[in-house]
Amino acid sequence: MNDTRKTSGLSGILGRIWLVLTFVVMAYGFYVAMTAPTEATMGNLYRVFFYHFPHTILSFVFPYLNCVASLLYLWWRPRNIERANAADAFALASAELTVLYASVGLATGMLWGRAAWGIWWTWDARLTTYLLLWLSYVSYLLVRRFAAPGQTAVISAALAVFAALDIPICYMSIRWWRTQHPAPVFGGGADSGIDPSMYPAVLWNLAAWAMWGALILGVRYVVERRRQRIAAARALGYLEGDLAINTHLHQEATR
Repeated sequence: MNDTRKTSGLSGILGRIWLVLTFVVMAYGFYVAMTAPTEATMGNLYRVFFYHFPHTILSFVFPYLNCVASLLYLWWRPRNIERANAADAFALASAELTVLYASVGLATGMLWGRAAWGIWWTWDARLTTYLLLWLSYVSYLLVRRFAAPGQTAVISAALAVFAALDIPICYMSIRWWRTQHPAPVFGGGADSGIDPSMYPAVLWNLAAWAMWGALILGVRYVVERRRQRIAAARALGYLEGDLAINTHLHQEATR
């Protein structure tokens, strides 16, 4: 029991330290984004790039976490239900982060498009495949919410594997097809890239939003695991009120 309390206390301290560090990095990222040189053609509005780029890149990362966790769920489901539930909780948390980050990516991308192209939206390959990515994970969350009890995790895991196939298509779309979306800024041709003075703003904000995403992912995972344990306690007949449920949860935690 004492070891459990020590572990829980240490996790809380580490979580608070991570939160403080995240806010520090986010604040410095904002500072360098706002003090970077003004872009010649778009003026200050180009600074939305420092938020569009990190959210878009990270919205390509979280789906793979979701896919791996979903595959692990399918593998562990007939073998180890506790590990399967943990993988399912992680899959749900990463899907929620995908929708959140892709939503910010879409919103900032439309702001960028309005300034650069004079239109909010165009059905080119990159934008269309990215919208399909967002719709896929919105569908995933809707399945989690409305699917028949007992089949939710299995159906959503299969959907997660399918949705992950859109990631490489979306990422490579501006290389495979001629699109209105700009060519790759990093890793493109000889004329790709940004002015070196803008790199700190890009890298600090990428680090900041990666840290924020990791924090939210961990919080949502813990919340979902607790919900799973409460549901299991109720299913096992612990229906005598919150005291009985909390007692069961404490017993599970101290095993």
